Amino acid sequence: MWGLLPLYWALLEPAGATEVLAHRMVWSLPTALVILAALRRWAWVRPLLRDPRRLALIALAAGLISVNWGLFIWAVGSGKVIEASLGYFINPLISIAFGVLLLRERLRPAQWVAVGIGALAVGVMTVAYGRLPWLSLALAVSFALYGLIKKGVRLDGVASFGAETAVQFLPAVAFLVFLGSRGGATFTTEGTGHALLLSFAGLATALPLIFFGGAAVRLPLSTIGLLQYLAPASMFLLGLLAFDEEMPPERWAGFLLVWAALCLLTWDALRTARRSRARLRAAAAAASARAPRTGGGKAGGTVSDEAARPADRPAVAGAPSDPAKS
Repeated sequence: MWGLLPLYWALLEPAGATEVLAHRMVWSLPTALVILAALRRWAWVRPLLRDPRRLALIALAAGLISVNWGLFIWAVGSGKVIEASLGYFINPLISIAFGVLLLRERLRPAQWVAVGIGALAVGVMTVAYGRLPWLSLALAVSFALYGLIKKGVRLDGVASFGAETAVQFLPAVAFLVFLGSRGGATFTTEGTGHALLLSFAGLATALPLIFFGGAAVRLPLSTIGLLQYLAPASMFLLGLLAFDEEMPPERWAGFLLVWAALCLLTWDALRTARRSRARLRAAAAAASARAPRTGGGKAGGTVSDEAARPADRPAVAGAPSDPAKS
């Protein structure tokens, strides 16, 4: 669904990118409120309101995701869907760089090589476009920073969506009122169908997030990370096949380098997950061997079951935290 969003934003012409962004913000809040009411998930509100630090982080996260949304909507209207897809392809590499620079994380050799290949790809794309691929970099950096900040907010997907859209709502309404007063709004001038499409921008934003949240608790993190490559891959194919954007050989070279870096990251993540699973199994076997022998009674069985339990979920325990993202 994330990968197909360019088709939806293209339907909203002749609305400009800023108007589409404002409607996306405005209609996301009632969508979030309906979801929260259906789930009866309000317990997070009071603790958040009592924590100025987390409120500031929510406001900063809302600002960053607004920049990300706005750039992507503008890219669709400007015929730069492929360049936008590049931003989401290189996002994992930017996230890794932030981990090293800001969180003092240590990289494995394969990760260093992948980051190096990614830097080379940016250089190749700079030559291909005749300029720095600023749109791709801005999308990647804004989303990576957004993910970094959300680590400190500690809210689940639906609650975080509700909090961020609450911050976005009033500025977006103010902009739409200003736009309407100047006669630049299309909400009431382009027919009922156009107005409905703008109104459903909030649902188009919320549905992928809801499904992602549901998948996150049902699938191994390594699987989720791999599936997240589908979004930029779909955007790339849409730009190439549906929007007829140009792809000269030098741009293909840049994309191939990025894909090589992502393949290396994926291989390293899966290898690390397998090693973690092996260590968990070894630890479970050692704990089982040390358990007191009670003749097969209930107590002995309980110790063995508890020792083996971590190995029942190896992919989650040993998976990369987020190999694809943002």
